[in-house]
Amino acid sequence: MTKTKQLGFWMCLALVIGNMIGSGVFLLPASLAPYGLNSVLGWVFTAIGSLLLASVFSVLSRAFPNAYGPYAYTRLAFGDLVGFISAWGYWVAVWVGNAAVASASVSYLSNLMPWIATVPGASTGVMLFFVWLFTAINLRGAHETGAVQIFTTILKLLPLLAVAGLGVYLAVTNDVRLNTAALQQHSFTWDAVTASATLTLWAFLGLESAAVASEKVIDPERNIPRATLWGTLITALIYVVSCTVVILLIPSEQLASSNAPFADAVSPFWGSGASHWLALFAAISGLGALSGWILVQGEMPYQMAKAGVFPKSFAKTNSRGAPVVGLLVSGVLLSAVVLINGGKSMVQIFTFLILISTSATLVMYLLCALAALWLHIRGRLPLKGSIILFVSLSTLAAVYALWALIGAGQEAILWGFALLGIAVPIFYLKKFFN
Repeated sequence: MTKTKQLGFWMCLALVIGNMIGSGVFLLPASLAPYGLNSVLGWVFTAIGSLLLASVFSVLSRAFPNAYGPYAYTRLAFGDLVGFISAWGYWVAVWVGNAAVASASVSYLSNLMPWIATVPGASTGVMLFFVWLFTAINLRGAHETGAVQIFTTILKLLPLLAVAGLGVYLAVTNDVRLNTAALQQHSFTWDAVTASATLTLWAFLGLESAAVASEKVIDPERNIPRATLWGTLITALIYVVSCTVVILLIPSEQLASSNAPFADAVSPFWGSGASHWLALFAAISGLGALSGWILVQGEMPYQMAKAGVFPKSFAKTNSRGAPVVGLLVSGVLLSAVVLINGGKSMVQIFTFLILISTSATLVMYLLCALAALWLHIRGRLPLKGSIILFVSLSTLAAVYALWALIGAGQEAILWGFALLGIAVPIFYLKKFFN
């Protein structure tokens, strides 16, 4: 086994789950409170859509196990320009989104260490510290990052599983504190389902992480599809159950104003100290996701450089197989985003950066689903199993990605396309950098 092949199945699974479960999910029940039953349906729709997308990535990664993830899939189907636009948008979305992850994680840490929020510039300094700490870990190789992912994924699952288990126990025992009538407080509307599904989508970004890191994966033809599907399924089940339990335990008016929904849900059962424990686990969850996403943000320019559409310097690796230039340049750009937004509140930063990151990632998802269909039509995608099933799943995945993109709103769409539009002149100027 070479040093570049350092991620087995369990590390791949931890990367997928770890990159999806960040710190945002611990606040989502409060954002979803106004939608009542619609939010549960929103979770279900997003979970189904994410599983459809995961199935597309699984087929593509099995057919092209040594390809460089989303960039390679769209390039094979639609050519160099579309492939570059897809990869460029995704790369920028990753390091912009990482600023949001770092912001939310440090926000949770300030619950345990108040000086982070009160000392001027402290939160920015702490964010930069973690950005470069995890960049340094990634420079030591994918195996070290994989080990961090396994450790933090186990820790971040504990509070979510605990809340889900509490809900199951209360349901089995018919406990009156589980207020099922809360789900009927709001009438069903399709607009509310769409809005809640768009909010929940942020919690599922990252299902493609194993495919992006394909060069670092042992036996990618087998491990990437399994990790992608199982990781998405496990995460979806945990999300739907744990967040629904929170909605059933807290009245919607109280939930909408809660700064720590999970802590407020469990404090009647486990005491007021639960809020500090939840803050700790949420911070660990976010920082674990940041570590995995920094791996991805280094891999994208490395893959594009190997394909000849990014400066050749980005294809350089160190003795441990880590893409040095990609990690360092991405780290500098991520740091710049953190510094530029340093004067804004944590919530303002988080909301604005999510808007950009989600819209650009949705375009990549849509292009990958369409790429799978087009490669099959052209006879370039070998399939194992039913052709009808594959076409159905890929078509539904494309429809879902388009629906979610529209649901993100006009502002998100404009930001996303502006971001992607920058890639066109860069693509045609790339020859001057090689």
